[in-house]
Amino acid sequence: MARRLTILDTTLRDGAQTRGVEFSVADKIAISEALDRLGVDYIEGGWPGSNPVDNELFANPPKLRNSRMVAFGMTRRAGISAANDPGMAVLVQSDTSMCIVGKSWDFHVEKVLQISLEENLDLIATSIVYLAASGREVLFDAEHFFDGYRANPDYALRCVEAALNAGARWVVLCDTNGGGVPNLIADTVYAVAERFDGGHLGIHTHNDTGNAVANTLMAVEAGACHVQGTLNGLGERCGNADILTTIANLAFKTDFDIGAAAESLHLLRPTAKLLDERLARESNSQQPYVGDSAFAHKAGLHASAMARDTRSYEHIAPELVGNVRHIVVSEQSGRANLVDQLSSLGYHDVAEDTLRLLLKRLKEEEAKGFSFDGSMASFHLLVGEIIDHRPDFFNLMRYSVAATRRRDRFGEIFTETEVTVQVMMPNGTEVHRVAMGNGPVNAMDLAMKSALCHFYPILQGVNLLDYKVRIMPARDDASGTAAMTRVRIESALGDAPSAITQGVSTNVLDASYFAMRDTYRHILWKEYRRDPGKFDLVHATKS
Repeated sequence: MARRLTILDTTLRDGAQTRGVEFSVADKIAISEALDRLGVDYIEGGWPGSNPVDNELFANPPKLRNSRMVAFGMTRRAGISAANDPGMAVLVQSDTSMCIVGKSWDFHVEKVLQISLEENLDLIATSIVYLAASGREVLFDAEHFFDGYRANPDYALRCVEAALNAGARWVVLCDTNGGGVPNLIADTVYAVAERFDGGHLGIHTHNDTGNAVANTLMAVEAGACHVQGTLNGLGERCGNADILTTIANLAFKTDFDIGAAAESLHLLRPTAKLLDERLARESNSQQPYVGDSAFAHKAGLHASAMARDTRSYEHIAPELVGNVRHIVVSEQSGRANLVDQLSSLGYHDVAEDTLRLLLKRLKEEEAKGFSFDGSMASFHLLVGEIIDHRPDFFNLMRYSVAATRRRDRFGEIFTETEVTVQVMMPNGTEVHRVAMGNGPVNAMDLAMKSALCHFYPILQGVNLLDYKVRIMPARDDASGTAAMTRVRIESALGDAPSAITQGVSTNVLDASYFAMRDTYRHILWKEYRRDPGKFDLVHATKS
């Protein structure tokens, strides 16, 4: 029978120590609900009594179906009984499972707490006895356990023993400084599991050596039955073990039973994305299992093999974790990549000479600085140009940008940006428009829409969602300010999925315009392919 492992997510407490991360109550509730759907056993919600957000969360915790909320705290303070310690009282009042942290490294006991080793053992035991008397589950995080075990194994083991004898359901061995490596973690956990019941031991690792997930897996193999980690590996310094990677590895690479989480593996990627969206953080594209690039294939050799059997370059099917496969179009692409992407756009049985021409153009464009990896809208336009003789829909004849820095009547200094555009329509009509905006890109967007929407009303619903600039490495002796600039614009039409277009130039305004132009053209091209009859203007000639 497979050994049952329990999973505790500590994103809302340990993950909140990440530099630049602040959770609101709404964030904590939304993340708790996502973790509950994922099926983790425990959710460490925070430290009640330490801040207003956690106080509010535990005063009205979310209703969970699969998970148990855990309140975090520390052992009672030296010189005060557990019953009189305010921190202990807050934990008991939380009406949840409880996890307290205590010292297990003699160095910390004597140098940081500045108490005797025996007194620290008493802190551990009496704190757990007091909390357990409430009838609820108590977890004990043995802080700095692996450093403590290396320095004084007898004392570190006495700390574990004190916690177990006092009634702790789980004693979690913590690699708090994150300095552990897999073989040392495994040897230590195995020694502890031989001395005590491994069914009460847990593992909590930090990623300072880049081994947090590996250390967790090795600890489980050595006997630990309780696993802790954070979503996307959040945590102070280099972070904690990524609980999503850990769950996936346990589910797909071992025979251990991970409970309800095994039934919800398709939620791994959506859960990772939800966290990044709540924090407004850019996702790690190369995050195992759930990243955008986790199942992306760029080299032509790989894609050719993938076309025959996806197992050739994928260790699991991406849909098992809620992800999708990407065949990336690039200058390294081979025929198989291109055929796959053309098929996704509705182009089948494309002639060989056309495929060769497309590959040639892709390589030429990327040599200029374009990157079609992650910019499928620009790729779609290129395909339409070569295969379908796509119309341009409009052409910009000229634009001018004027920026004026001035002081208003209240004395505040601000900058006005004005853009003028002259656009030629397919029937020969010239349109001049002027717009003011919050910077040149916004002003240009407003001016272009003003010029185009009379002819193409659909463009009125286009929203520019994101704008990114990258300075490309110079290919010659050009200085940094004269180097090639790549602009990527993410846009969406109403509630439709967003699309990314790009522009490349040594001039950032030109690059911005090219990306913006292709945003409009991509939307018009998709509509044109659906119903060419709506575009009589495109086929009109100047009278």
